Amino acid sequence: MGRHSETALINARQMPGPGPEVEAERRRALRRHKAFVTGLLVVAAVIFLACSWWQSQPGGAPVWVGYVRAAAEAGMIGGLADWFAVTALFRHPLRIPIPHTAIIPKKKDQLGQALSGFVGENFLNAELITEKVRSADIPQRLGAWLSQPDNAGKVSREAGRLTANAIRALDPADAEAVIQSQLIDKLAEPHWGPPAGRVLAGLIEDGRTEPVVQEVVTWAHRKVQGMEDTVVELIDERMPTWAPQFAKQLVGAKVYKELVGFTAAVANDPSHEARNTIRRFLADLADDLQHDPTMIARVEGIKQDLMGSTPVRGAAATIWANASASLVDAATDETSLLRTKITELCLTWGSNIQTDGELRASLERRITGGAAFLADNYAGEVTAIISETVERWDAAEASDKIELMVGKDLQFIRLNGTIVGALAGLLIYTVNHLLFGA
Repeated sequence: MGRHSETALINARQMPGPGPEVEAERRRALRRHKAFVTGLLVVAAVIFLACSWWQSQPGGAPVWVGYVRAAAEAGMIGGLADWFAVTALFRHPLRIPIPHTAIIPKKKDQLGQALSGFVGENFLNAELITEKVRSADIPQRLGAWLSQPDNAGKVSREAGRLTANAIRALDPADAEAVIQSQLIDKLAEPHWGPPAGRVLAGLIEDGRTEPVVQEVVTWAHRKVQGMEDTVVELIDERMPTWAPQFAKQLVGAKVYKELVGFTAAVANDPSHEARNTIRRFLADLADDLQHDPTMIARVEGIKQDLMGSTPVRGAAATIWANASASLVDAATDETSLLRTKITELCLTWGSNIQTDGELRASLERRITGGAAFLADNYAGEVTAIISETVERWDAAEASDKIELMVGKDLQFIRLNGTIVGALAGLLIYTVNHLLFGA
C-alpha cells in the first residue's frame, strides 16, 4: 500500500470530535469523577475493615458498629459490581478477557448496523411516514383533543411543568450574569442626571407633579396638627429660664396656632406662595439635572455609591431569585394568569381547527409535506451515514470517545451503586437484627 493510500486510510478511520481543549476538559472531568467514586469505594472498604477489626477485639464492639459494617460491606459490593458493569462496556476489567466485556469495541459495527436499520425501518421510511400521517388525520384529532377542557388543562399543566423545569434547570450563575450585564451594567452606563431632569421637566409640563405637591403639603398639615405638645415643649426649652410659665405656654400656643394656620393655608390654596416656591424648586432641579455640571457630577457620585452598594451588587441574584420563583409559581399554579391563558388558547385553537376547514387543510398539508420532505430527502443519507460512520471508527478510539461523552454520567451509576448498596445492606442488617437479634 502506497503512502497516499495509508494516509487516506488513517484519515478515514479518525473519528470527528471536539477540539483538543474541549476533549482535554472532558478527560479531566472524567478523571475527577472516577477518582471521586473510586475514593468512595476505598472509604467503604476502609470502614468495613475498621469495623471488622473492632468486632474482632476482645470484648467485641458496640451494636452500632455492626450496622456501620453492614452498610460499608454492601456499599463496597455494590460499588464493585457497578464498576465492573461500567468498565465492561468499554474495555476488559483489569485487562482480563472475561467473556461479554469490552462490548463497545467488539460490537461496534453491529451496533452501527442495528441502529441504522432501526432508524430506517421505524422512523425514516418515506412511504410509511406519509401514509401514516395522511391516515392519522392529525389536524382533526388535534382540534378535537384540544377543544376538550380536560385536555386543554393537561396541555396547560404540562406546559407549566416544562416551563418550571426549564427555569429550575437554568444555572443561577448564568442567569445572574445575563441580568448583571444586560440590565444592571446597562443601567449604570449613561449619566443619570440629564435623563432624570428631562423626565422631571416632562412631568412638570404635563402637571403630573401637582398631585405630589398637594400630597406633600397635605401630609405636612396633618403632621403639624398632631405636634402641639412638641411645639410647646420646644418653645419652652428655647425661652429664658426666668420667663414665667404662663408666658411660655402662651408663646408656644401662639406659635403652634400660627404654624397650623400656615400649613392649612398652603394645603388649601393652590396659588399659595409656598407652593410656588416648591414648584420653582422642582423646575430649577429639572434644569440643573440637565445642564448644571456640578449637579450632574453630584448625581453621578450618588450613582457610583448606589451601584457599588451591597444591595445593588447582589441585585442580580435577588432579581433572578424573585423572578424565577414567581415564574415557577405561575407555571405550577393552575389558577395563575399564565396557566389560564394557555388553557384558553388551547380551547380557542381546538375550536378553530374543528370549524375552520381552511385552517385544518393547511395544517394537514404542512404536516404531510414536512414528513414527506424529510423522508424523501434525508432517510437514505441518515441511515447510511450511521452505519458507515460507525464502521470507519477505530474500535479503541470509538470506545474512548464514547466514554469521554458519557463516562462521566456513567460514574454516577457507580456512585449510586455504592450508596444504594450501603442503604440496602443497612436495611437488610437492621431487619435481620430486629428479627433474630444478630
